[in-house]
Amino acid sequence: MTTLLPNVSVPGSAAVLLPTADCLTNISAAARHGLASGQSLAPLCTLCCCGFINRTLAVVFMLSLVFAIVIGNVITLTVFVQTRQSRTPQGYLKVSLAIADMMVGVLVVPFSVYTEISLMVTSAPPIWYQGSSLSPATSSSPGGLVSPWQPCMLIGPVFAGCTFVSISTIFLMTLERSVAILRPLHKDALVTRRRTLLLILLSWAASFLLAIAPLMFSRNFTLEYNECSRMCNYTPLLVGGQLPSDANILLLFPAFDFTLLGVTLAVNIVSFTSIRRYSRKRKLLSEGSLSDGGGGGAAGGGGGCPHRPSFSDIKAAKTIGILTFAFTASFSPIAAFVLGNVVGYTWCNFSFLAFWVLTGNSCCNVIIYSVRDHRFRKGVTLLFQRDHSAPHGEKS
Repeated sequence: MTTLLPNVSVPGSAAVLLPTADCLTNISAAARHGLASGQSLAPLCTLCCCGFINRTLAVVFMLSLVFAIVIGNVITLTVFVQTRQSRTPQGYLKVSLAIADMMVGVLVVPFSVYTEISLMVTSAPPIWYQGSSLSPATSSSPGGLVSPWQPCMLIGPVFAGCTFVSISTIFLMTLERSVAILRPLHKDALVTRRRTLLLILLSWAASFLLAIAPLMFSRNFTLEYNECSRMCNYTPLLVGGQLPSDANILLLFPAFDFTLLGVTLAVNIVSFTSIRRYSRKRKLLSEGSLSDGGGGGAAGGGGGCPHRPSFSDIKAAKTIGILTFAFTASFSPIAAFVLGNVVGYTWCNFSFLAFWVLTGNSCCNVIIYSVRDHRFRKGVTLLFQRDHSAPHGEKS
């Protein structure tokens, strides 16, 4: 009978651990015996990580994360709506990033909270829980299994799609700033609102198509709530104890993630190299090192850098560089988790850390904007001043 492999479920952004020849070595001897006999595998989550106290602490953490993600991104969207200066191509990209983060805080994390509470108050796990979503087949479907629709079929692709949207949006923001730094005179002609909105729509469509690709092109995968990561992950349907022949389709996920992040980091390096070169030249010009006299140096400064970027463009590029670094840092645990699974480690407890560090990145962007973006700080200040001044105006 075809069974599931509970400890080899696939996140939306770390699916490389499945299509490897050594994946079956990641399970214990008892698990292999259960797999060979067609029985359900024993849960990996022990009392220390899935006890009542641990689940309670996890729920408190998830609720705090929901509050931080929703409040922070609501502020970001409100500032954009009420501030005309924010309605630029860069502003539209920030809104796209905020909407993707908001979906994680409104759909993905609350569903994990609901599932954890259900596991604490009921004895029977829900139908979408690991190993519970499938039952012996009464139909002729591939693998001999019937898989009724359950919430993870929506929540899993939403989390994967929002992760892909975040990566692609940061990539577009990096490209927009690189044009402003490297070709400041052509920025307005190359980066328009219409082109930006078109690229945003394309990135959303491509990201969610990629997120559901395993379900579209294969019938050998399902989505279920994983007891280790405590999220809805892709899980393969094993046929005769072997991975399906089309399991390589899951390589699309890490290939997309690492390629786009690598290109983004490369573009940031080029932009920062140009900024450093310009800053050094400006310093030499201010000291009069490139001219015979002080007045000539000032004139040379005006003529020597005819295509220099503005100070706001340089600061915005640095802000986006920080965003890229923050996302890369939050994605690194997932990468380490994938490598560990490939070499034979299960790391059930570490999978929770890896997934939720990535989820926590959804509330980091507003913090970075507040520290680095003076326009955003000004918009937030005006927003709260307007809220406090409204009753005073009504009284007067």
